[in-house]
Amino acid sequence: MKKSASPSRTKRNLLLIILLAVLCVGTVELAACSFFAPAVYEQITAPVRQGAQAAAQACGRAAAALSQASEEAHRRVSRRIAAAGVQATVLWSRLTAPKEEPLPEEDIQLADDPALTDGGPAADPAVTELNVINGQEILTGGTIPIVYFNQGSETWAEQPYGTDDIGRYGCGPTAMAIVVSSMTEADTDPLQMAQLAVSLGYWAKRGGSYLSVVQGLAAEFGLTAASFRERTPDALMDALLGGNLLVALMGPGHFTQGGHFIVLRGVTLSGNILVADPNSEERSLMEWEPELILDELSRSTSDGAPLWVISQNPSNTG
Repeated sequence: MKKSASPSRTKRNLLLIILLAVLCVGTVELAACSFFAPAVYEQITAPVRQGAQAAAQACGRAAAALSQASEEAHRRVSRRIAAAGVQATVLWSRLTAPKEEPLPEEDIQLADDPALTDGGPAADPAVTELNVINGQEILTGGTIPIVYFNQGSETWAEQPYGTDDIGRYGCGPTAMAIVVSSMTEADTDPLQMAQLAVSLGYWAKRGGSYLSVVQGLAAEFGLTAASFRERTPDALMDALLGGNLLVALMGPGHFTQGGHFIVLRGVTLSGNILVADPNSEERSLMEWEPELILDELSRSTSDGAPLWVISQNPSNTG
């Protein structure tokens, strides 16, 4: 037996039919209004369009803010990952780096007063001078004009050499800056040379430079640094007269109390030696007896010490 619909359900259905009819009539009237009365249509629909536009703009701003927040979070995570990678690399390098061997006490290069202050040769400005040419200090009178740098000048003294400073510990890179600037076209200075020495492992903490600094830095600029074994006055003068420079590691005497690199740069007519001392302009303008230079050389014999002859590498001379 078929049941009749309940009164409440009938009323609800009737209301839905009426509402649908109203919507249909309203839609038809609104469409007709847009055709026959565009101004009225615009007035009626403007609030709806504005609301929709505002909603769309709000959604756009929210999406942009979400995207920006996501990008910033990504950048923060990336920075943290990169920082962690750097820290891990530094830690690993410290764990795996070979143990630093300190320099023997007699080889430590520390700018100080000479051990001997009396009996040195007299300066003779007629033989050698220090002139400024094109903004560079040039020592004259030697085998070749020498570009001179002083590790104690205010330009370099406080500049870093590893965790030390050039003024006290940088005679090695300063001497090699003199050699390289004088024998090649390279544009360098004590700071650049000190940075290179550190990067190549030639800096000795609180000791100056490992003695391998001479041959190592020379090779970086196409020069050859060979150990000078025949230590006689005649051999010394022959090497200088042949157009070479020599780097000498001096021991206690007229140049230092410990160890100190200087450059031998020429021979005078009287048979004396001219030097470029990275720690003394005054000593760089004096003549030195070759016997005195040889007597005061360091007793070290590692890495070609205490005397190296610097020459052009034949493969780079064309």
